[in-house]
Amino acid sequence: MKYLAAVRETNTVTIVCGTRPELIKLAPLVEHFGSACTMIYTGQHYDRSMYSLIRRDVPEPGGFHELRLGGLRRGDQLGRAVSAVDEVLASERPGAVIVQGDTTSALAGALAANACDVPLVHVEAGLRSYDRAMPEEHNRVLIDHLSDLCCAPTPLNRHNLLAEGVADRRIAVTGNTVVEALAHALPSPEEQDAVLGDLGLKHDRYVLATIHRPENVDDAGNLETILRELGGLPLPVVLPLHPRTAQRITAFGLGNLLHGLQVIDPQPYRPFLALAHASAVIVSDSGGIQEEVSVLKRPVVVVRRSTERPEIEGTFGTLVPPGPLVGSSVMAWLDDVEGHRAALQEIPSPYGTGSPSEQIASAVRAMLEPLREPVTA
Repeated sequence: MKYLAAVRETNTVTIVCGTRPELIKLAPLVEHFGSACTMIYTGQHYDRSMYSLIRRDVPEPGGFHELRLGGLRRGDQLGRAVSAVDEVLASERPGAVIVQGDTTSALAGALAANACDVPLVHVEAGLRSYDRAMPEEHNRVLIDHLSDLCCAPTPLNRHNLLAEGVADRRIAVTGNTVVEALAHALPSPEEQDAVLGDLGLKHDRYVLATIHRPENVDDAGNLETILRELGGLPLPVVLPLHPRTAQRITAFGLGNLLHGLQVIDPQPYRPFLALAHASAVIVSDSGGIQEEVSVLKRPVVVVRRSTERPEIEGTFGTLVPPGPLVGSSVMAWLDDVEGHRAALQEIPSPYGTGSPSEQIASAVRAMLEPLREPVTA
């Protein structure tokens, strides 16, 4: 007789992450598992505004390992992260490793779990852009096919996995934890008024913009076009400036294009949600914001060549490439702000309601239960 997990504590999980969005979306799971959860943070996001201000709002796990691997080339970062996570897993032997999304940190956690023969859970599985120019597309496909449990936010994500040959028994449709993270963090109306007051803004009378993806900011022409389109809008444009974007603007000599925008530092999650909730429209290349608008019931113009979240197209979002369609698409949403808001209010979020973290935790426990039973050699 032998056990599948002779030295493994099947009631414990290790969460591997390294970026601001991962911290936000994994917070409900950290809270759910509590002391039975250990977090390994790779440091992929290490800037104070992208990490420290978010980390302080994440519930305290049972253990925490900070690797400080930010600022490296992608391949170097991945290699070092796999080695460092492998070392922690070999020492602690958790019941399962949980990764979220499509980051370098998530792929590192997946590869390390596979090397240590620890069951792997992928939260936000099955998203596909079918754009092989995106590093994230390669990451998410690799993670899904390594995973013992794929937690798919939507039925479409499940369909994507099945089409690639992932066994149905390895898939659970759980919704997306963003819905409960957002519900927990959304400021009260009074707090939202205070955030807007500090910036001299009025409800429904400004545009919120976030731009950071390499396809937009690493290309001088694309970045210039986007900034010019934002600068030409008839409402104030609030731009929380991502560190990567700030660096590229300086390197490309585009600083003069910021003069017509209201540039602010990246915000902690609660103030950012206040700005998003009261905006007339959002312009962004963020995947997370595409999900958040479906809960906030606000429109978004997605500035990208492709999206792995087609569920929001034609309802909450408009997908456009860098160019004049950015401005014209924003103007289409501005033609009747109140009317569009009322219409969006009636559309349910495709990412679920309630507590997706409970659905994920239940699926994790169901996956691990057989590991408690003896099996014959």
